[in-house]
Amino acid sequence: MRDFMNRVNEKVRTFMVGRYGTDDLSKFLLVATMILLVLSLFFGRGLFYFLGLICLIAAYVRILSRDYAKRSAENAKFLSVTANIRKTARIQKRRFAERKTYRYFKCPECSQEVRVPKGKGHIRITCPKCKTQFDRTV
Repeated sequence: MRDFMNRVNEKVRTFMVGRYGTDDLSKFLLVATMILLVLSLFFGRGLFYFLGLICLIAAYVRILSRDYAKRSAENAKFLSVTANIRKTARIQKRRFAERKTYRYFKCPECSQEVRVPKGKGHIRITCPKCKTQFDRTV
């Protein structure tokens, strides 16, 4: 059995040589496929099912493609379009992880966010950007 699995793994590896493989856009398409197919379970085989299949086909075409330049250009475009969304998600994830130790306040003058340790009581905060001072209770 182990010999059989080794032969299968070797065939898969040789098949994928020269192929583009997975990238961020392919992963996004696969996740979108799963979401659309789950939605099609609840709303019947219609638009969601059709869109899910299209996303699945597009993902596999990208993964199995041999045109590196075109696939990497598509991925770069996807990353540039979604840069603000990914940055916001990264910031929210960090803020959620630090919710027990830090509070965030906006400067009343320039709207710069300032991170302050919790448990300090009533403090005076100095904005690092515009040097405005404001009082808050942490």
